[in-house]
Amino acid sequence: MRIIAADTGGALLDDAYNPVGLIATVAVLVEKPYRTAALSEVRYADPFNYDMSGRQAVRDEAFLAAELAMKLRPDVVHLDSTIGGIEVRKLDEPTIEALTITDRGKEVWKDLAKDLQPLAKRLWEEMGIEMIAIGKSSVPVRIAEIYSGLYTAKWAIERARDEGRIVVGLPKYMSVELRPGKIYGESLDPREGGLFGEIEAKTDGIGWELYPNPFVRMYMVLEVWRE
Repeated sequence: MRIIAADTGGALLDDAYNPVGLIATVAVLVEKPYRTAALSEVRYADPFNYDMSGRQAVRDEAFLAAELAMKLRPDVVHLDSTIGGIEVRKLDEPTIEALTITDRGKEVWKDLAKDLQPLAKRLWEEMGIEMIAIGKSSVPVRIAEIYSGLYTAKWAIERARDEGRIVVGLPKYMSVELRPGKIYGESLDPREGGLFGEIEAKTDGIGWELYPNPFVRMYMVLEVWRE
């Protein structure tokens, strides 16, 4: 099975290791044996002007995943939203009201459905591709999350060349390593079966350090600087 999944992750951090805003929305194509991406596509956000309510992330993920799905025609699209694996094309107001989520979550999804339900219906009607809100139980979504960390590291490197030093937070349970001409990352959760990713990047002339976020367990901080 060929699956396209999308996730948003990685955050610019302030001096107290608090997130300023999210950085990278990534869509990936995942195929058997489902340990990494066969292809990835990124869209960077402006972390200084980011809607942290969750609306922007889910909307950006859905549109980027749909864009990639129209090119590659996968079997299914997985979104990082945990509402029971429901088909997004079926998310009308009565269905949203019946969801076992908070009232705030329902209001968020009523707003999102105005854009995402027509998008999901188009994918289904024109290509037979279902868009499912499955969340982190999906391995391809987790792989997309790992790639969002890789592209966050790439964003930090490019920004550090201009600004001197950048500090970013990676997605949960993952590490990255800067290698000549590439960035490698992997899951730190031994239960995930060795999920990993790798992207090309210009890494020369950059120093880096990876360490735990002292205020938030399970999250690593990547600090990069121009040498």
